Amino acid sequence: MVEKSHVAGFWPQLYEPLRNFGARVADWLAPASDASSNEDAYRITMELPGVEEKDIELSVHDGAVTVTGEKSATREEKGETWFFSERQYGRFSRSFRLPPDADGEQVEAHLKDGVLSVIIPRRNEAPAEGRRVEIRRG
Repeated sequence: MVEKSHVAGFWPQLYEPLRNFGARVADWLAPASDASSNEDAYRITMELPGVEEKDIELSVHDGAVTVTGEKSATREEKGETWFFSERQYGRFSRSFRLPPDADGEQVEAHLKDGVLSVIIPRRNEAPAEGRRVEIRRG
């Protein structure tokens, strides 16, 4: 007879490798990216090898830049006595929150050699600062 405590201890051990599987798959499909800035603009670069321009959508909404698309790449190699085929398919999406001084209306994007560059200019005027509001009675 198996003690109940041994069975209960077994299930968490079995489940542990699968616990964050969904997050790991999402990270695997998410393209590698870098973000940087200078005094004039913010720049986001994403590695999108094999992704065509028509399969990429860039949007600016609610203070965030979102890049979505679909990767579909196929590679086949044949020899006299062997055959190799490799396919990569999947949708991806990455979002980046814009800083307060970013001008979301003037975003530009360029795709070259499998690298997407997104340039977000900085606004010339200072961002609006918060202010304290007096609370009145009545």
